[in-house]
Amino acid sequence: MKTMKRSTLVIALLALVIVAVAAVWLVRKPSGTPAEQAAAAAKAKDGAPAPKPALTVTVAKPEATELTVTLSANGNVAAWQEAVVGSESNGLRLAEVRVNVGDVVKKGQVLAVFSPETVQADIAQSRASLAEARATAADAAGNAARARTLQATGALSQQQINQYQTTEQTAKARVEAAEAVLAAQQVRGRNTQVLAPDDGVISARTATVGSVVSAGTELFRLIRQGRLEWRAEVTSAELARIAVGTPAFVVSASGAQVRGKVRSIAPTVDPQTRAALVYVDLPTVLQNTGVKAGMFARGDFELGRSSAPTVPQASIVPRDGFNNVFVLQPDNRVVQRKVQTGRRLDDRIEITSALPEGAQVVVQGAGFLNDGDLVRVVAATPPAAAAQPAKSAASAAVAK
Repeated sequence: MKTMKRSTLVIALLALVIVAVAAVWLVRKPSGTPAEQAAAAAKAKDGAPAPKPALTVTVAKPEATELTVTLSANGNVAAWQEAVVGSESNGLRLAEVRVNVGDVVKKGQVLAVFSPETVQADIAQSRASLAEARATAADAAGNAARARTLQATGALSQQQINQYQTTEQTAKARVEAAEAVLAAQQVRGRNTQVLAPDDGVISARTATVGSVVSAGTELFRLIRQGRLEWRAEVTSAELARIAVGTPAFVVSASGAQVRGKVRSIAPTVDPQTRAALVYVDLPTVLQNTGVKAGMFARGDFELGRSSAPTVPQASIVPRDGFNNVFVLQPDNRVVQRKVQTGRRLDDRIEITSALPEGAQVVVQGAGFLNDGDLVRVVAATPPAAAAQPAKSAASAAVAK
């Protein structure tokens, strides 16, 4: 009996020891994933926490994009041709002005009218003088005819006959002179109406009702056919790259943007500026594009197309007066690099400076990074996929 109690006690002690060993083993067992265990080991080794990514970003590689080759220039916008409309009458009072600045006119349209009373009186006097000259000429012609019939009879001397013939010819000349005077007065009568010499737009007006002007006085200025042109100044070194018909994109100081085409190139170069004028046809004033004659404008001539590496615009970070990109390194840290930018196409920008082969630049989140930051890279969300949740949410809201 005593032996059985001792065996039971030994078994209980052994079980207690086993339980204690198992508890100690469970307590000392490492927990977590291998990465967490490595981080814990590094923490225990260095006595500092493991670094965490500063930001979650997306990256992209430079892509070859076909861009337009351009040549920049500056110049003034001017009227293609500006006609000066003046007075052909002298000493007449301006009775009516029918147009103002900005009006669109047609060829032959009446712009202004002079008081016609004086001219009408002169026309009437000229007609009377013409009638008198014709009557005198008719009488002289009759006398000369009778003298010629009497020439064979000897009733009149040859001298008298010549006098009658001379009088006849003088009377005819006076008739022609009176007709010329009447025609001149009729021209004055027509000049009492100032007519538009061509289709176009009135750009200036100096005509004032009631004023008495002399012949040749400027009354209006007219932009012929409403045509405008951009007179770009191009250096002699770049002039050979432009040809007639080259497209151009013009931006005025007001921000208006229009497209045009090279009409002609000046045959000479200014010896002081070493630049030549290139004339670019622009849309007419009637199209109201916002470009006006007299404006200063800058523009680009489109010379062709070429392929160049480009990156998204969001990856360019301007700092300290320079453009920078952040290039992803194999250890998920970024390095800041200064770059030179060139042409633009939509949301992409040309990089003219060299980048490492196979470089990946940070796109989303680039503006919040500093040189050497640790980042976490995620895949860029396609625009269609990003728009789908918003569309689904909107549909759900409508259904609700």
